[in-house]
Amino acid sequence: MDPPFAIKRRAESFESNFMVTKEKKQQEEQQQQRIKIKLKAYDNKIIDKSAKQIVETIERNGGTVIGPVPLPTEIRKYTVNRSTFINKDSREQFEMRVHKRLVEIPDYTPKIIDSLQNLNLPAGVDIELKM
Repeated sequence: MDPPFAIKRRAESFESNFMVTKEKKQQEEQQQQRIKIKLKAYDNKIIDKSAKQIVETIERNGGTVIGPVPLPTEIRKYTVNRSTFINKDSREQFEMRVHKRLVEIPDYTPKIIDSLQNLNLPAGVDIELKM
């Protein structure tokens, strides 16, 4: 019949449940480390070819692949005056498009990592690896 005790007990059980779920999440994250490969390029055809090549090498070595997932294209726009001192109204606009793809490897082996390191990709493709 003591309300403070009931409230205290409920708070303790909530804290213990929260700690258990937090510990489970940490254990799952440790067990499931993924390799994330992020590709960037100015040409969309080159980036698609390199992503396809990466996926084929992973599948050839017995791994599973998530992707390639197309990420939003980053567009940088530049506006420049056509002449130096006169005609302020006359301008040119340029843009650079950076295409991005994401490939994830949920479970990997040392054989997959070695094959990815020995892979020859076309010039103009930037690769970021995260483990």
